[in-house]
Amino acid sequence: MDIDNIECVSSSDGIYDDEIHSSHHRHHNYPLKPQNNNKNHSIVGLVQGIGPATSVHELLECPVCTNSMYPPIHQCHNGHTLCSTCKVQVHNRCPTCRQELGDIRCLALEKVAESLELPCKYYTLGCSEIFPYYSKLKHEEVCNFRPYSCPYAGSDCAVNGDVPFLVSHLRDDHKVDMHAGSTFNHRYVKSNPREVTNATWMLTVFHCFGQYFCLHFEAFQLGVAPVYMAFLRFMGDEADARNYSYSLEVGGNGRKLIWEGTPRSIRDSHRKVRDSHDGLIIQRNMALFFSGGERKELKLRVTGRIWKEQNSEVGVCIPNLCS
Repeated sequence: MDIDNIECVSSSDGIYDDEIHSSHHRHHNYPLKPQNNNKNHSIVGLVQGIGPATSVHELLECPVCTNSMYPPIHQCHNGHTLCSTCKVQVHNRCPTCRQELGDIRCLALEKVAESLELPCKYYTLGCSEIFPYYSKLKHEEVCNFRPYSCPYAGSDCAVNGDVPFLVSHLRDDHKVDMHAGSTFNHRYVKSNPREVTNATWMLTVFHCFGQYFCLHFEAFQLGVAPVYMAFLRFMGDEADARNYSYSLEVGGNGRKLIWEGTPRSIRDSHRKVRDSHDGLIIQRNMALFFSGGERKELKLRVTGRIWKEQNSEVGVCIPNLCS
């Protein structure tokens, strides 16, 4: 959706570069902690084609997708293993020796995995938990230290990382506007308010209370008519997001709409928040009424603020002065 004119005014301008620190992460091979070394040694000896110098971590790595394997673990007649997902993708042919796989389970390797304890794969990001092999994957799906997905909604961006890295990514790669302060004042002008196909208005990042917030404005089709929506997401986990609240206000011609709520964590996808209608929603007819004139051009001014709840952690920040 093309925007004819956008104005943004916040309580203070800009975010200094030294406030944003990029961080890059690599994949690591994590140490394995067998529960019983003797048991593991005897089991490993049962698996065909395994040399004594081969690490258990390598044994449990699928040769096709390189992910850790979980039951059912399949093997060919020559002892080469792979995960159940890749077995389908290779059309039942061993990717190593090209022999037919059949339906042979590698029960010995499954027993090896059952006897291990491993650290969470996000231990380099701060998670110190250690889990049995078969419990580790379930934990990692909800680990508080797992990377966040890029919150930009204008493209299918696959980048992920911690909050400082994503802030730098949004600024440098997506050219998102950055503002320091907890109040905002946006004005939107659109010459064709009926056009909403693939319409994402904008994303603005605000820095206040030592945290980062994503303010989304967009239009989308709801039923037979377009609606315009604004909502706030918190760059952090849901538990921390509940320490903050925000308000949005839009109006004109002596009328106004006001929304108050709690920002959603960026753990929730942009689409999930939008489809739950958790934000300020303006019907097209009301938006045109706010715009005044002959109602042929969209002119909206949306104002708002972010504040920290009094029952949150110690430390008070006056909204209009927060940076």
